[in-house]
Amino acid sequence: MRVAFYGSSLVSAYWNGAATYYRGLLRALASRGYEITFYEPDVYDRQKHRDIDPPAWCKVVVYEGSVPALKRAAAQAAGADIVVKASGVGFEDDLLLKEVMAAARPTALKIFWDVDAPATLAILRALPDHPLRRALSSLDLVLTYGGGDPVVRSYRAIGARECIPVYNALDPQTHHPVAPDPRFAADLAFLGNRLPDREARVQDFFLEPASKLPDRRLLLGGAGWHDKPLPGSVTYIGHVPTADHNAFNTTPKAVLNISRASMAENGFSPATRVFEAAGAGACLITDAWEGIELFLKPGEEVLVARDGRDVADLMCSLSAVDAKQIGQRALSRVLGEHTYSHRAADVDRIFRRRVQNPEAAE
Repeated sequence: MRVAFYGSSLVSAYWNGAATYYRGLLRALASRGYEITFYEPDVYDRQKHRDIDPPAWCKVVVYEGSVPALKRAAAQAAGADIVVKASGVGFEDDLLLKEVMAAARPTALKIFWDVDAPATLAILRALPDHPLRRALSSLDLVLTYGGGDPVVRSYRAIGARECIPVYNALDPQTHHPVAPDPRFAADLAFLGNRLPDREARVQDFFLEPASKLPDRRLLLGGAGWHDKPLPGSVTYIGHVPTADHNAFNTTPKAVLNISRASMAENGFSPATRVFEAAGAGACLITDAWEGIELFLKPGEEVLVARDGRDVADLMCSLSAVDAKQIGQRALSRVLGEHTYSHRAADVDRIFRRRVQNPEAAE
């Protein structure tokens, strides 16, 4: 089956947290015989910061960030059996949804794929006349990056025919254990861009505990933190390219996951970094959120912190041996249950059932 997928970027992870998700899932679908074309706009300097070449398993079409170019790209949806418009494309999202779905054949499966459901739903609740909200009833399906039952119920309540979560996962070809790299030597490391929806939680879960751990080495990676006051125990290293993520996760004693506020409040929303870290065999400490046990077992495969004090206490009691064992158990769990091959098998069933019977529901 031919898939036309309109998203933020496949070839660049620059200010594009969905890149890992797209790459892992679409590569796994391609291995199942799907012919995929990924359409992405040339915006936010992403094309200047490509971290992969266009892959053999997916055709990538980059279009200029202009309305005429958008319309030309959207028209190509007419040749697909499955048409996907993702959230957060980054250029004229509402117009893109309208143009893509108008171009799609009547028999095509029409999908909105939300890679930030809590944020999207907050907007849709506040704006009953939002173009996406008006379009929901005409779409066959909403797929989401996560969110569990709360997101499913919310989407159904505002008009979606059906909503199914497709969670993040591990791509073992991309994220795996590697040799330690001295550049990333640390007791605790956190990697994440500076975002309004995350900054207060980074302060609480990383910077505050860092101030209580003056004799430890803490590492902060990600864009935008250059002018943020940091405790003396924290070293800021800026943007970390995707190619270095394995070493960043493998080298420190432990790595920290801090969910954005909306994701933490909703629950059931593991970040891609959770699976990247587990796939590298890292000892992961995550902020607490509902549903973590569906993916990793607290206390055995992941350490869970309710606040910054918990983070500091965990770091004071965590031995190198225990950290290694936690990381190995996490790696075994995600390889056995949470790879993109597992997710693609689920998506394949969803697609095929609906292409054969558009009225089908899970």
